[in-house]
Amino acid sequence: MESIRELYRIGVGPSSSHTMAPKRAAELFLQRHPDGAAYRITLYGSLAATGKGHLTDKAIHATFEGREHEILWKPENRLPLYSNGMLFEVLSDKGRSLDSWKVYSTGGGAILEEGQTPEDKKKTYNSHRMREILEVCQKSGLSFWEYVENAEGKEIWDYLREIWHAMKASIERGLHAEGVIEGGLGIRRQAWAYHQKAFNSAAHLKRQGLIAAYALAVSEENATGGTIVTAPTCGSCGVLPASLYYALHNFNSSEMSILRALATAGLIGNLVKHNASISGAEVGCQGEVGTACSMAAAAATQLLGGTIRQIEYAAEMGLEHNLGLTCDPVEGLVQIPCIERNVFAATQALNSADYAMLSDGSHRISFDDVVSVMKQTGQDLPSLYRETASGGLAKAYRRRKNKEAEAQVRKLTP
Repeated sequence: MESIRELYRIGVGPSSSHTMAPKRAAELFLQRHPDGAAYRITLYGSLAATGKGHLTDKAIHATFEGREHEILWKPENRLPLYSNGMLFEVLSDKGRSLDSWKVYSTGGGAILEEGQTPEDKKKTYNSHRMREILEVCQKSGLSFWEYVENAEGKEIWDYLREIWHAMKASIERGLHAEGVIEGGLGIRRQAWAYHQKAFNSAAHLKRQGLIAAYALAVSEENATGGTIVTAPTCGSCGVLPASLYYALHNFNSSEMSILRALATAGLIGNLVKHNASISGAEVGCQGEVGTACSMAAAAATQLLGGTIRQIEYAAEMGLEHNLGLTCDPVEGLVQIPCIERNVFAATQALNSADYAMLSDGSHRISFDDVVSVMKQTGQDLPSLYRETASGGLAKAYRRRKNKEAEAQVRKLTP
């Protein structure tokens, strides 16, 4: 498995796969061909289907600003390796293609070149399954965060400190921002209001209200193109920060404890990324929000003093109870149902931690089993439920919108 540095990335929203990765790919191609007369970028599959709602075109236009270029959209075509495919071409002054580059967005802001395999990337971890890691930790007495430190080196703490500060900043910005989120859905920012209500609520509602406010703050920042941390993606970026921020203020957690929890959460996310997928275009939202819930559940359980078995159990529950979750963003925007979904996953993560702490950590279905099932479930999902905005909630919203438009026409027709 790769370093968790490849999982946690600081960037701008709203989408790690549709905004961050295309921008990164565009920058790399431009570095290779800085003097082209013109450029052509073709987007395929899910990347083309929901790219405009995810601001893919804006990210590419910003990279090629001042240079002649065009973007072609081919949502009906899928390149062989992944749904989120891109073809970059440098053109002569007569429009002839001089060189081309196929590249894929594989989730979480990562890209993979044509001809490259995930195995070609630098490996940081020798073990690739939870059962292997549990065996190592049980024999050596290591905790999960110590296992991460051994693999990554002590310098990982400086990186995770930077990640944590970026997460906190996104929450604190989001808690003070108000107004309507761009995109045409009329969605208002609610983090500030939820935060205020939570402080004035009875004790049994305060936890729910605060977690909701923190998750909303980050997800709303992401939806408006703010700076966030992929955890493991932009679309699921509110879950882990909300859980950790709540723990910071309510679990008597030090900053170092939070960083260690981030390390454990990163290990969980890495296992899902390596053995299944964190891309909504590949496996639906179970791979994004489900993985984020699993990561946050593991982190919270560690902060509550859980054993490695209890942490693994919480991580398993966090993913298990998101199995089958579809990715059907309304109008291709990372707003409905994405923002609310982060809120409920953050709450579910803390509930999973509570449940695991009540147990001794023993259970019948392992974390590895659930990751395997999630991958298969994602492959079985029809493409309209994998970030194409062509089915599910997106289709229902579009149908209702069309009926309202037709009713308005009939009303105005004499």
